[in-house]
Amino acid sequence: MQEGHVTVDAVEESCVLVGVITSEIDETIAHEHLDELEFLAETAGAITHTKFFQKLPYPNPRTYVGSGKLEEIKQFMKAMDIDMVIFDDELSPSQLRNIERELECKVLDRTILILDIFASRARTFHAKTQVELAQLQYMLPRLTRMWTHLERQKGGIGLRGPGESQIETDRRIIQMRISLMKERLKEIDKQMTVQRSNRGQLVRVALVGYTNVGKSTLMNLLSKSDVFAENKLFATLDTTVRKVVIENMPMLLTDTVGFIRKLPQQLMESFKSTLDEVREADLLVHVLDISHPNFEDHFNVVNETLNEIDKTEKPTIVVFNKIDAYQPALNELNEEEEDVTSLESLKKSWMAKMNKTKCVFISAQDKENVDELKEILYEEVKAIFKVRYPYNNFLY
Repeated sequence: MQEGHVTVDAVEESCVLVGVITSEIDETIAHEHLDELEFLAETAGAITHTKFFQKLPYPNPRTYVGSGKLEEIKQFMKAMDIDMVIFDDELSPSQLRNIERELECKVLDRTILILDIFASRARTFHAKTQVELAQLQYMLPRLTRMWTHLERQKGGIGLRGPGESQIETDRRIIQMRISLMKERLKEIDKQMTVQRSNRGQLVRVALVGYTNVGKSTLMNLLSKSDVFAENKLFATLDTTVRKVVIENMPMLLTDTVGFIRKLPQQLMESFKSTLDEVREADLLVHVLDISHPNFEDHFNVVNETLNEIDKTEKPTIVVFNKIDAYQPALNELNEEEEDVTSLESLKKSWMAKMNKTKCVFISAQDKENVDELKEILYEEVKAIFKVRYPYNNFLY
């Protein structure tokens, strides 16, 4: 990446996390957000020492949290010899500058942390180009703070000019680089469009869902392929398409990048071609991690993101994955049933009715109940095929 790129080093670092509790984000949700931010930090290679919260009507426009909380954070970091703080929201350029001045340490926000993880995960030229564009777009308005070695040039007689002119030069370089990345992505998008058109008229099925719910594991199981899968956020960035045949019904199965709350807008824009796979899909398979305590929230986040990507309603199958790791909440325990985690119990639970679409409970890792998923996939794809080719009864 270009000079000035902010990144989390490969060497494990220590950090503290900071979030706010507002009228829109209550204490429970704020803690859930920072738990996820901790997982993001861990994925990037950082150890979280503690989490700071502050109740505010809205985040402080100058320093995100109040001056008293900022001083508390500073004293804790000095005492524990921690030199990195990560905030749960995207900070404005002025907020970053003010916080760095107060804390005198490395300051990251959720956006740059996600961008950094994406940069480390990108493997193909396509993904690397997408990530670099998003990073440059994030960097451009924050260029001034990256010139820390010019902080001594505060202005005044004999101190004017060099720093400012160098920043302007770098700004032009970054703008040129952004233009170049956009042109490259246009060419890649054209190639991807041609590739999609060359796939014939097979029904397209897209695996969608929150990050780390097991989409790639399910992709490997259904397509008998070897897509990279790992128990970390954003293990898969590159869109993978495989031809799958269930009984006599062929289809194209696509594994897409996982969604996450507060997904940076820069990524939404630069990953256009990846999201096009979702737009052009005939059928969505929405995968949920039933073992995650916040899977309902994840379900809503993904649906909201899908609605932003494509307003068209598509037939959807909801797949509750990881039933092998499912632990019900105390209020879900039923004295009349010995095992509320059994497959039969899950099929009768409120989860089976939380969405109007068809749903199925599986464990992709243990290959449990995958046959039922295949049967549902077969019937859904066959129904789409019948509509598309009403006079072709070869496959049905």
